[in-house]
Amino acid sequence: MFKFKKIDSYIFKRFFTLFLMTFLICIFILLMQFLWKHVAELVGKGISWAILAEFFMYATFSLVPMALPLAILLASLMTFGNLGENFELTAMKAAGVSLFRIMRPLIIFISLVCIGAFYFSNNVLPVSQNKLWTLIFSLRQKSPEFDIPVGEFYSGINGINIYVRGKEKHLLKDLMIYDFSGGFDNATVMVSDSGRVQFTKDNKYLLLSLYDGESFENLKNQRISNSPSSIPYRREIFKTKEILLDFDTKFNRFDESMLSDQHVSKNFKQLTHSIDSVSKIANVRRTLQAQELMQKHFLGREQMTGIKVTDSLKQSKKEMNTDSLFLSLNQEAMVRVSRSAIDRAKSMKDLVQYNKMMVNEPANYVMRHEIERHRKLTLSFACLIFFFIGAPLGAIIRKGGLGMPVVISVVMFIIYYIIDNTGYKMAREFLWSTFEGMWLSSGVLLPIGIFITYKAVVDATILNPDQYLRIWNSGKKRLLKIIIK
Repeated sequence: MFKFKKIDSYIFKRFFTLFLMTFLICIFILLMQFLWKHVAELVGKGISWAILAEFFMYATFSLVPMALPLAILLASLMTFGNLGENFELTAMKAAGVSLFRIMRPLIIFISLVCIGAFYFSNNVLPVSQNKLWTLIFSLRQKSPEFDIPVGEFYSGINGINIYVRGKEKHLLKDLMIYDFSGGFDNATVMVSDSGRVQFTKDNKYLLLSLYDGESFENLKNQRISNSPSSIPYRREIFKTKEILLDFDTKFNRFDESMLSDQHVSKNFKQLTHSIDSVSKIANVRRTLQAQELMQKHFLGREQMTGIKVTDSLKQSKKEMNTDSLFLSLNQEAMVRVSRSAIDRAKSMKDLVQYNKMMVNEPANYVMRHEIERHRKLTLSFACLIFFFIGAPLGAIIRKGGLGMPVVISVVMFIIYYIIDNTGYKMAREFLWSTFEGMWLSSGVLLPIGIFITYKAVVDATILNPDQYLRIWNSGKKRLLKIIIK
């Protein structure tokens, strides 16, 4: 049975402190990048602090799968780099403690982290993704905060542009309003000396009160003839005019059930059930379409109701030369037959495209669910791979701090991200199977992790520049001897 000794406690404390620090830093950086992508949904809409806090909480949960492997890689690099730089790792090896014995408490901890990562991606992540995207869709539909600037056109109201030259207390001075809600050809232009803006009690409408002005309306839909000069317009001079505009300022949250059938909101069991059920539907559709094409449309076969085709007629069709038959027709018949053939070809093309759409719809559904199911497993496996890359690599380079480990971690993670994204796109476009696409990054990085771990165990110096310089110089000397001979 494993006993937790002082050396295990010392290694674990060093790693765990760095792991928490790097994890929070990674979450913060990814959260800022995510916020920049969705800044349009948040800025200028008068969102309450409670909604913002909810948005950041769900976004943080959704970014854990990307931040966790990077934090493990960086923390393991820094931990063993610091141990190597302070010669603690050398002292432990001199005392007869192997590298695997030093890594043993962290291997157990990372194994628990992998199990926890799968539990998180299977139970917590679907709920947070569902709530996050429901909240994002709700924020996109919310009207922007109403604030008319001075000297600029305000276009926050659909179909309406408002220009204000000045403000005095609660009054807007020298207004110009362009109403394009009825189309550009039926625009309405209003000017007034002053105006007042207020919301209705339910905050769903905007009441715009205009004073001392006039309006011009183009009535193109009511013109009498096709002559452009006959287009009528209407001019109105008013002392007071009130306009009621749709402008819902409330935050209306969408129902979360709208995403219940999406792959991002399902756990492993639900994904498997959806894949099995929809795959059966896709297979049935393929079978029925293949049978229909073979029985009704293959090589000119047509469904003939009430007509029995005899064997002699079938035999005569087989022996018939289509070219000679076509040339035996007169010109009018040739044109008629050609048009009929073109119409049937277009009909068959439409039928094939429709069948393709009917088959691709469940196939895309299954593909997205299979990708999400594999992603829940690749997250846990990536955490394990990055540990067996970071810890041995830190023991080899023997550099701690935030310099070299950060550079190596960023480079390794970029390589992982590029490979993973490439595999995902290959699977999404049906060029590879979902298994091949989603496990491509793990298949590439696993041999690298095994190689680096082996080199660290045998105390190899794979990142020592002097070693490669000696190899280069030795190769040049051999090349010169060969050339001289």
